[in-house]
Formats: sequence, C-alpha cells, structure tokens
Amino acid sequence: MTHVGITAPPAVGWDIHCHTVFSDGTETPLTLLEQAKSRGLQGVAITDHDTTAGWPDAETAATQVGLPLLLRGTEITADDCRVSVHMLAFQYDPDNAQIREMFANTRDARLRRTKRMVEHIAEDYPITWQSVQAQAHEGLRTTIGRPHIADALVAAGVYRTRSEAFAGVVSTSSKYYIPTPSPTTHDVVGAVKAAGGVTVIAHAGDLSRNRRLLSDEQIESLIAEGLDGLEVWHRGNPPQQRERLLAIATAHDLLVTGGSDWHGKGKPNELGENLTDEATVREIARRGVLPLFGA
Repeated sequence: MTHVGITAPPAVGWDIHCHTVFSDGTETPLTLLEQAKSRGLQGVAITDHDTTAGWPDAETAATQVGLPLLLRGTEITADDCRVSVHMLAFQYDPDNAQIREMFANTRDARLRRTKRMVEHIAEDYPITWQSVQAQAHEGLRTTIGRPHIADALVAAGVYRTRSEAFAGVVSTSSKYYIPTPSPTTHDVVGAVKAAGGVTVIAHAGDLSRNRRLLSDEQIESLIAEGLDGLEVWHRGNPPQQRERLLAIATAHDLLVTGGSDWHGKGKPNELGENLTDEATVREIARRGVLPLFGA
C-alpha cells in the first residue's frame, strides 16, 4: 500500500522529520511531543542525525503528554558519487551490529572533522573546541556537527542567528568547510534493510544543499537495492522537483512522505509545515521490525 497518487501535501497527518538536542535541534524530545500535541498532529518521528540516543526520551515523552504514537528514526548522512544525501531510516532494530558500527564510525569521523574545522575557524574567530562542545546539550550523547559551530559563533557575538552562520563561516562554500565523512547511500540502504528498517531519501530535490542532485538513475539504483520511499513534501523541494520525485515514486510504487525538518529554534522550519498521511505511516510501521510505539 503506497500513496503515490497524492499530488499535494496532506493537511492532516504526521511530521516524520524532526530533530532534537540529541543532534542539531535546540529542543528536547519532550518539547517536540508537547508542541506536536498542541498543533494537533497525529504523531511525529524523532530523526536525529546518526544516532538513536533520543529514542528512550521520546518514548517517555510520548506517553507523558498523551500523544503516544511515535515513529522512531534517524537521519543518516551519506554520499553518492560526491552528492551529499540525507536518508531517513525508520523502525529498525537499534541493536543490529551492522547499523551500530556504521553509526559509531560516522560519529567518530564527524567528531574529527568538526574538530579540524574548529581549529581553522578559531584562527580567525573567537571560538574554541570547548565553546563548541558547550552547545551540545546532551554531551557525549549528542551528534556534534556544523550547527554546534554555528551556535558557538552566535554565542561569541559573531552572528545573530544560526542561519546567518550557515550563510557565512560554516557554509559549504566557506574556506573552512570540510565535507562530512559518510557511508555510501548503498551502504545505508543495505544496513537499514539488514536491521529490518525502512529507508526514505530526504529532501532529494533541494538545490540549496547540492549544486548537483541525485539523478533519476542514481535513485533507481537505490530502489533496486530496497529503497522504500522519497520525501517529497519538504520546504527545500521546489515545485518542479516535487513533480520529478512524484513521477519516480509513481513509476516504482514508492512511499511518499513529508516532514518539516524541524530543529526547534535552530531553523525557521515550523513543526507540522509538511506532513505524511496516516496510511503511509502505518505502512512504514508495517514494514519495519519495530512496532509503532504506543499502538
């Protein structure tokens, strides 16, 4: 059961692309669930970068606030022939050895890369590795990256907001930028599949992230390996890209999802601004090895 016939984002449903303090969001899982309930969402997914550390807090919060339905997921940074790709993985076994090793390697590589960036930036701006670490609200459980550098620059008075920092010193075009060491998209699809999960490519049409997008052929190669869906309803995908992604989804009977990419105060994205319909969420849960939390 897929929903490729949908040609407009649903007006009610789930926001299944949300970040918390366990990666680069500014709010706790409790705040995420509280805001989801106040906005009348049917449910949410927690999808912090390259970690499952926030899942237990999200489960507790879902029960506490009376919004018990929760998808558990992760946004995984990957590479496909030098195109940076973000992939949403849902309802997989977090204790699977293959996926745990992939996350551990990615987090270690991210940490080394972030430290190198900070060393270079600190030559010209008043930040230190300690001031960047201070922005990681969950300490060693936080996946540290460029947003924390941006927040340290804001705290030092260099920029007013994280968005300004991302347009400046920490942008991908900055002389300080170092690419994120990442597994390949094929590795991610294989690892998530081995862990019994569901994989969706996030914001695949967002030209503000990549000068070159994944081609139809690259996406189709991943479909052949078990890719489940495409995130079509995302503020970064312009109308023509939404049409392209929907056409691919229709041709290959893929899941079509939507999400806000909410980061709390870390981005202007509003919780619930793009949604996934209830039936698609139920299908994600059916395919995954984990039951839908609260169901």
